[in-house]
Amino acid sequence: MIRLLERKLDRLTMYRLMLYYLEALLGAAFVFGFLQLVPHEPSAIAFSTALILATCYITNCIFARVFGVPANNESVYITALILALILDPTTASDTNAVGAMIFVSVWAMASKFIFAIGRKHIFNPAAFGVALSALLLDQPPSWWVGGNLAQLPLVVIGGLVVVHKLRRFDLVTTFVLVNLATVLLTSNPAQYQTALIETVQSSPLFFFAFVMLTEPLTAPTMRWPSLAFAAIVAFLTAPNIHIDTFYFTPEIALLVGNLFAYTVSPKGRFVLTLERIEQSAHDTYDFIFRSSRTLPFQAGQYLEWTLGLDHPDNRGNRRYFTVASSPTEETIRLGVKFYPKSSAFKRALATMIPGERIYASQLSGDFTLPANPNEKIAFLAGGIGITPFRSMVQYLLDHDEARPIVVIHGIETPHDIAYRDTFEAAQHNLGIRTIYAVARGAENGQYCGRIDARLVQAAIKDYRERTFYISGPQTMVRTLREMLQSIGVRRSRIKVDYFPGFG
Repeated sequence: MIRLLERKLDRLTMYRLMLYYLEALLGAAFVFGFLQLVPHEPSAIAFSTALILATCYITNCIFARVFGVPANNESVYITALILALILDPTTASDTNAVGAMIFVSVWAMASKFIFAIGRKHIFNPAAFGVALSALLLDQPPSWWVGGNLAQLPLVVIGGLVVVHKLRRFDLVTTFVLVNLATVLLTSNPAQYQTALIETVQSSPLFFFAFVMLTEPLTAPTMRWPSLAFAAIVAFLTAPNIHIDTFYFTPEIALLVGNLFAYTVSPKGRFVLTLERIEQSAHDTYDFIFRSSRTLPFQAGQYLEWTLGLDHPDNRGNRRYFTVASSPTEETIRLGVKFYPKSSAFKRALATMIPGERIYASQLSGDFTLPANPNEKIAFLAGGIGITPFRSMVQYLLDHDEARPIVVIHGIETPHDIAYRDTFEAAQHNLGIRTIYAVARGAENGQYCGRIDARLVQAAIKDYRERTFYISGPQTMVRTLREMLQSIGVRRSRIKVDYFPGFG
């Protein structure tokens, strides 16, 4: 059952999963309204949600057209549903509340375009909108979804599923622990129990952590900056933290954290223009782009790629893909495997012609070469998961840098071998050996079957001394990690190429 759930989650992008989570919370709140388990009428919840969705959608369309960038409906709906869950629901008869709700929605969307540098917005849209409303209109958010005991189990269970998908347990755990520690340190010892109960049961602690803190475009993506970000926001979110008479609220604390994130993260959004398309294997193509400015990445890192789609499917119009090119090359290479029933994103990508553009942001990833050039490593790749290794190997070729590396590439048929020239050059010039594990139709010199313990032990005699890098579909990555541990490879010597929403 758990494996089945994991496979289903693998097929969802993180944006679509977050959208489903918020929809579930709102649907539950609507039902709880009838049962009087939440302090709001179902009619008020429905009216407020419809108003916010319409305002956010219209505002985003206008700004996207004015600024000439592709509109992303998923992010619009996510922001709108967050606002519906943290702003007090109202009815059409309360004109002041309706006006404030429209104000918040407009500014939440506008902030993505106005307060952006290099086409990358700085502030969490929902946090910006509600903070502005609190400061200018004296209409702060109530965070009612987070402070309702009936909703708490759904918030926590659904939030854990989301964080599992995002692999941000370290971020959320740091936030919760630092926040609770700050609450205790700033409270009267006689009130510790009350302070903890109120923080856990009656504050937006978990909703804020699962939904707001993990928003990918305004939080650092590298490990240590992201933990520092979580700690800063957690400290400022504690209710007793203040400067003179000014007390921080969750939304203000997050905006401060967003400023920190901007200072430590790669800057801006990149506009990439398609130069040409090359076929690298059966049903696998490399889209080669030129960037509007230098892209300062390390070999093995990934980007979030965005296309303007008129009719996106349930996976949306954004994907995470490793950069297949080396930082030493002048172009940006995106390697993609196409299947008979490809997503709307891939179908749109396949129809691109030279001169058309795609947008890239969220440069991140620590799936990079070790600092020690003498460290023994092994690359295990499944299918198109070979792309980060192509980036690293090409980098080593261009620097004429030999390293003790063995590559094992698992594929379905010999026709699926990608970047053969690169890896042959690496074997000839740098002594980097590549073994192909072919599931069907293996040729001379190739291993017949999938990557398994027998192959690893036979091909890499000193495998216990090596650090293993694994890249490919998430189910394969999990299987290979378990296999390596079963033959004595320490967990600390296994690195996996993970990013939300394998393309």
